[in-house]
Amino acid sequence: MKLLFITLLLIGGLFFFTVGTIGILRLPDLLTRAHSAAKCDTLGAMLCLMALIVYKGFSFTSLKLLLVILFIWMTNPTATHLIAKTKLMENKKDENLME
Repeated sequence: MKLLFITLLLIGGLFFFTVGTIGILRLPDLLTRAHSAAKCDTLGAMLCLMALIVYKGFSFTSLKLLLVILFIWMTNPTATHLIAKTKLMENKKDENLME
């Protein structure tokens, strides 16, 4: 039962990593690519790390993995937001120069 749960978490994580990669390759502009990468990368990493936590059981290593999940959960969307905001500001700057 434990192995089945671990397998499902890993398959889910790999699915989201794959969808995110396809989104990066197929979507047309930076903002949609960033959205695809942020959502799928965060969820894929969390599911894979949760599989490792279940595999290892409750230990000090599991606590470290939970801290890594928390760090990813906080930093990945923040970094994506800053990238998108920078791109929007750059577009506004270019529009002002055109006028």
